[in-house]
Amino acid sequence: MTVNDDLYEGVINGDNEAVAALTAQAMAEGLRADDLLSRVLIPAMTEVGQRFERQEFFVPDMLIAARAMQAGVNVLRPHLTAAGVKPIGTVVMGTVAGDLHDIGKNLVIMMLEGTGFRVVDLGVDVSADKFVAAVREHKPQLVAMSALLTTTMMTMKVSIEALKKAGLRDQVKVMVGGAPVTRKFADDVGADIYGADASSAARKAKEAVAAL
Repeated sequence: MTVNDDLYEGVINGDNEAVAALTAQAMAEGLRADDLLSRVLIPAMTEVGQRFERQEFFVPDMLIAARAMQAGVNVLRPHLTAAGVKPIGTVVMGTVAGDLHDIGKNLVIMMLEGTGFRVVDLGVDVSADKFVAAVREHKPQLVAMSALLTTTMMTMKVSIEALKKAGLRDQVKVMVGGAPVTRKFADDVGADIYGADASSAARKAKEAVAAL
């Protein structure tokens, strides 16, 4: 097996130390940072997502793999910056107002980053005004909203309406998700994308940006 094969398997197996060491080794051997990212790390996380969708992996497996990938990205980041490598897009993400849950949001963020996105994490209890301000500041292609409580789901609609009033709605795709959120609810509140889980959210986000 090559160092790339070992690195790929290291991400899937969630081996942080091995991934960091193998990434550094690959760079020392003259491999390009952008190639390692696009041809090894991102495909490895894509495989993790596919295994999750096939129910071969579960949430803990995804978290462990995503953290391992981040260990590799942390090694690559200075080289990617120096080479001027740009992310495939920017996502502004937050858990909506009144909701303080962040595990699902954080997992989606790791999967999005694992797909090649730059993610602006607004945290939890994010008001409509904060979403609007973040869109103005960061000019993302996507806005992602998460909710775990049925009592906070409707604030997604409030935030989407706020984007409309600010004249920003047509500039971004809106993705919603979370345990109580359904595809019908996403349609009803005017979202563009429904993310049933972290893997499908990342995949659909990538598809949406590719279609722009």
